[in-house]
Amino acid sequence: MDVSSYLNRINYRGPRDVSAETLRELHKAHLLAVPFENLDVHLRRTIVLDEQKMVGKIVGERRGGICYELNSAFCSLLSGLGFRVSMLSAGVARDEGGFDPPFDHMALLVHLEERWLADVGFGDSFREPLRLDLRGRQDQNNESYRIVDAEEQHLIVERRESELWKPQYRFTLDPHKLDDFGEMCRYHQTSPESPFTQKRVCTVATPDGRITVSGMRLIVTDRGEKQERELASHDEWTAALREHFGIELNQF
Repeated sequence: MDVSSYLNRINYRGPRDVSAETLRELHKAHLLAVPFENLDVHLRRTIVLDEQKMVGKIVGERRGGICYELNSAFCSLLSGLGFRVSMLSAGVARDEGGFDPPFDHMALLVHLEERWLADVGFGDSFREPLRLDLRGRQDQNNESYRIVDAEEQHLIVERRESELWKPQYRFTLDPHKLDDFGEMCRYHQTSPESPFTQKRVCTVATPDGRITVSGMRLIVTDRGEKQERELASHDEWTAALREHFGIELNQF
């Protein structure tokens, strides 16, 4: 792990001590620099759960990735700085109710004086890590989140939307190894039921909103105002990836 190169990739110039404040700043910096994107799924490039390859993709190729890539790479960065981190299995909430199966998503548990839930691989979600053992409302970036207890030792991350609390995902605190996520990683690359095979997406947080390319639509949200436009051609799509995410694709 070349910690300095990774920190340069996420434009981080702050302290490197093992503290909650450093964790918060690293988390925010990662989300502002590294996009959530599933382009390799549509390029038919196999995503292999290998730490060196995933860090190389994010740092060396200046790409993003899906949750397994983003959070495992962030785990490697934190570990390289001296943080104690565990990989957690999660299931994403379904629109019709219930949750997807275990290992559908990866999140991180960071062990400090307090325990923290970190996640740089969920797309539009919390910018700063959440206090894992706090059961009240946690406000940040003009948004509110909370962690609630559920059955069978599960915990649920919820986000407040239009006066209602909406679940984002359910997880347990059992620590896992990267290989444990292999089956679901293959599923998301190959199954027609996976949302990742159904539409290509690239999205990154900005200081005041988010920029997303979903299919052939460019969506820019700034201070709550959303603007959308259709990208007219493949060349315009690749130009949007280059301009907004710094991604250069050799082929598609």
